[in-house]
Amino acid sequence: MDLINELAENYATVYSSPESELLQRINRETYATHAQPHMLSGHVQGRILSLFSKMKQPKYILEIGTFTGYSALCLAEGLQVDGELHTIELREEDALFSQKNFDRSIYKNKIHLHNGNALEILPTLNYKWDLVFIDADKNNYINYYELVINKLNDNGIILADNVLFHGQVLEEKIKGKNAVAMDAFNKHVAGDERTEQVMLTVRDGLLLIKKKK
Repeated sequence: MDLINELAENYATVYSSPESELLQRINRETYATHAQPHMLSGHVQGRILSLFSKMKQPKYILEIGTFTGYSALCLAEGLQVDGELHTIELREEDALFSQKNFDRSIYKNKIHLHNGNALEILPTLNYKWDLVFIDADKNNYINYYELVINKLNDNGIILADNVLFHGQVLEEKIKGKNAVAMDAFNKHVAGDERTEQVMLTVRDGLLLIKKKK
């Protein structure tokens, strides 16, 4: 199901702040070399992540699902001077690609890349998160959410990507396993009294979740 009007997306791109030269390079290289380039956050969503981070001014950011490093670099733009961003990537090839991109960045000393299974790594990270971005395997979204919610500062923010999953969650009978998982995650968050949330119909759907005091 085509959720995005291409003309509207192109118009939004023109009237959004431009990507940095490094982000443009990552965008080009991802589409030129990666088997699944559509997983990249991209220009407009990248600027959304950047602005959320700049408004929040987080000290500690967590990202679950690094891919090629584009979204992490967008999120890092709002870090405090002494802030840190921890990002987790399961696939070694993507982790190596991302690290090269981080090493080219002014944020290279603030970004800490963890290569491995997020379910095993998350319990070892003893931080109180101000901002979390979940963009990894869909079947574990609820598990990731529950692992980070108690480590989220009051008024901390979680952003969850792909919550519309190519429009498949809108079907009368949801069939694909990833779409079923995303629908279950959306219902899980909606029923959580610890948070309030709003779903943004940008790109593949972005769920903005704020922890209550």
